[in-house]
Amino acid sequence: MIHEIFPVGPLQCNCSVIGDEATREAIVIDPGDDIDRVLLTLHKHQLTLKQILITHGHIDHVGGAMKLKQATGAPILMNSDDQMQLGLLDEMAAWIGVAPPGPVTIDASLEHDTPIQIGCLKAQAIHTPGHTEGSTCIYFPSEKKLIAGDTLFAGSIGRTDLPGGNFEKIIRSIRDKLTVLPEDTTVIPGHGPATLIGKEKETNPFLVG
Repeated sequence: MIHEIFPVGPLQCNCSVIGDEATREAIVIDPGDDIDRVLLTLHKHQLTLKQILITHGHIDHVGGAMKLKQATGAPILMNSDDQMQLGLLDEMAAWIGVAPPGPVTIDASLEHDTPIQIGCLKAQAIHTPGHTEGSTCIYFPSEKKLIAGDTLFAGSIGRTDLPGGNFEKIIRSIRDKLTVLPEDTTVIPGHGPATLIGKEKETNPFLVG
């Protein structure tokens, strides 16, 4: 498995470029900005992009998706429950002081349990509403790796005070769908350092007690 993670944009969203070493097929998760760097990473590993996956519809995660689609032809997948978020992108851009990305069009909905495969790499979508209604994590069982978007962080959880956020839902999503994963599963959050499911179960103040 090829997996490069790097922060993009002013809010330093963790963008993942994931590729199969045999077929050189790839997916990119959360290309919020800095698409030139994403394209350079694909070129460095001689990867062909097959899908663009969006964990949720906030601008720092989806802002560069259309530019990446235009450069590669790869379709964009995001849970359709976050369609409302795409209508707020201009407002989000004003909040953080960046140029609006323009309209973003989703090619298919990333529903719960949607199978994802590139070459021999297999993953599944886990719908985890709470940060937004459509928030979705991507889990690679054989690698024990979870791309968590803004649902779960090292020592914290995603904020729920923005449109579509709900504290009870995010806690339920994490407890029912994420903490049941193997404890040695690596969690790649939408921002900040990686962590482990077991560590968060034991020490995350939102999950302990």
